[in-house]
Amino acid sequence: MKNLHRNIVKLHGYCLHKRCMFLVYEFMEKGSLFCALSNDVEAVELDWAKRANIIKVIAHALSYMHHECIPTIDHRDICSNNILLNFELEAFVSDFGMTRLLDLNSSNQTSIDRTYGYFALGESDVYNFGVVALEMLMGRHLGKLLTSLSSSQSVMPNEILDKRLPPLNHLVAQDISLVAAISFACLRTKLKSRLTVKWVSQQFLSHKKPTMNSLQAVPLWQLRNKETYTVGESET
Repeated sequence: MKNLHRNIVKLHGYCLHKRCMFLVYEFMEKGSLFCALSNDVEAVELDWAKRANIIKVIAHALSYMHHECIPTIDHRDICSNNILLNFELEAFVSDFGMTRLLDLNSSNQTSIDRTYGYFALGESDVYNFGVVALEMLMGRHLGKLLTSLSSSQSVMPNEILDKRLPPLNHLVAQDISLVAAISFACLRTKLKSRLTVKWVSQQFLSHKKPTMNSLQAVPLWQLRNKETYTVGESET
């Protein structure tokens, strides 16, 4: 990949031995995001500010892969197991075993097995990003929980936040509100209303953010089913 994004794990080399192939990647001291969220001590170390930053850099890396990388790339298996953390808890996209080069002139879709809980037809990377972002808010793997959350008429976004962390303060409330709104917008069931990773990345760079009230006033099912998303500029 030409001009590799800094938040994509670097491949240093490979070795072929008989029928085995070994890939040598950049070492990530903290392991996967999934393992960090599964460990109570490490999960607390991932405070709200760090989680918001991790979600943003994942979005920027995916946007690079889809729109700036030469050739452009569809990862196809974005999940918390495939997001690695270094010693400073910076996030890096890894595991390109299911990757394919994007043909922008083709509407063909490939049906394959992906990590459970992450599969969606069409723009799968942006859907899977939404799942990972929601896992960061909740502090655990979603599995079938996503269906029950989005269909409930009463669950509010602030009620699903990881209870291992202290309540949100004013310094990070807007960032977490933005993550909640965008993550559910990425999970829309209608492909025509789903976002692109480029637009998601731009939203995180925008200075226009929702207020903390958005976590307390809009039920989860409305966030997911809302046809229009108004934070920041419109997608072009």
